[in-house]
Amino acid sequence: MSDFEPQTIPIESIRIHSTVDGSIEHRSLLEQSLLFAELASLSYYDPGNIERSLAQLGFTESQFIDRDGAQAWIFANEWDRVVACRGTEPHEWNDIKADLKAVAVVMETFGRVHQGFNEEVNDLWPRLEDALQDNQRTLWFTGHSLGGAMATICAGRCFLSEIDSLPYALFTFGSPRVGDKRFVNFVELNHTRWVNNNDIVTRLPPAWMGYRHSGQEMYLNRNGDIRKLSGLTRLRDGILGFLAGLLRFRIDHFADHSMDRYIEYIHSAVIEQSGELAP
Repeated sequence: MSDFEPQTIPIESIRIHSTVDGSIEHRSLLEQSLLFAELASLSYYDPGNIERSLAQLGFTESQFIDRDGAQAWIFANEWDRVVACRGTEPHEWNDIKADLKAVAVVMETFGRVHQGFNEEVNDLWPRLEDALQDNQRTLWFTGHSLGGAMATICAGRCFLSEIDSLPYALFTFGSPRVGDKRFVNFVELNHTRWVNNNDIVTRLPPAWMGYRHSGQEMYLNRNGDIRKLSGLTRLRDGILGFLAGLLRFRIDHFADHSMDRYIEYIHSAVIEQSGELAP
């Protein structure tokens, strides 16, 4: 589902903007969003390649969970524990297969979810649940693309599991729709859902199949600015973004799905917020 292939990018090229020196809970929403965007981006990299970046972010512990191609990282420090589900990699057949299965299946007792996304979580969940069994730190979930869908399902499953700590919040970037209205309304999860202009993945699976988005939407317009747009105003913004993309010889619907672009725009918003808060 993603055109982002992080393995082709040297780990040294990652620019880290966030530094955690205390509880994530005490940071602003934009600062939290930037941090989780960077962690979601790091989740694409393999073990052994991200220690320096993690240390720069302020995380001292990491655990990589991989089963049959379903993958997630657990990042932790003395205050927080973050589960970052890895998104779609185009060369991974399991990920592509998960994206194509748009049939809704009953999940536990609280609604219907996308079959492919649910199967990915089924592979991952036993090991993830075991790793979080006795967690006493503040628990967060994040992910990009398929990783956002998986993080959403995992966060929901925590409410039915034996895990001691419930998720404090969920942050997703370019996430597809995951389940039906009953699933969305099952738990009152603090979910911040980022959408970048024409990002095609956020429009899948289609709403006419019964799928719904959850959480508070944070919409980035064609210029990368946070705006609340709907109806014809949002349609116009999408069309203008698409036309601007053509002038740059790119298809905006796919380019807008890049995790790098989410980080760039959210970082700009954090800088702007810092300027507004300065005396």
